[in-house]
Amino acid sequence: MIRPATMADADVIRACTRAAFGRYVVRMNREPAPMQADLAPAIAQGQVHVVTGPDGCILGHVICRRVGRDMALDTLAVWPDHAGRGLGKRLVAHVETLARQQGLKAVTLYTNAAMVENLPFYAGLGYSCTGRNRKDGFDRVFFRKPLG
Repeated sequence: MIRPATMADADVIRACTRAAFGRYVVRMNREPAPMQADLAPAIAQGQVHVVTGPDGCILGHVICRRVGRDMALDTLAVWPDHAGRGLGKRLVAHVETLARQQGLKAVTLYTNAAMVENLPFYAGLGYSCTGRNRKDGFDRVFFRKPLG
């Protein structure tokens, strides 16, 4: 099940983010941006959604927000021991559904170039690379998927 996050979920979401992104610290020589993000405003604004198991336990989450006529997918994280089970794909599909429900034109996102596993993942979901840029010390690869 996918549901909006509540403030009661914040500690678990933070821990999931740290676990999911922790493997990239060595590659990047620093913590990825999601590991430092303040979740409270995003949760309060309804931008965080969690996927739960049958027991209600949080298995992963996504953070997305409307930016003009697009939906920006800011963070996607799944607990490492639940990776490879399609949860990330379900969360991305959820973001696309939210965007369609709001009449938005596309979903946009970026990932760090050091997170090489993410590049074919998003391409396989129909996202096209729209560019690359270095910002705030991060080498980012940008993607976009128009919604039909």
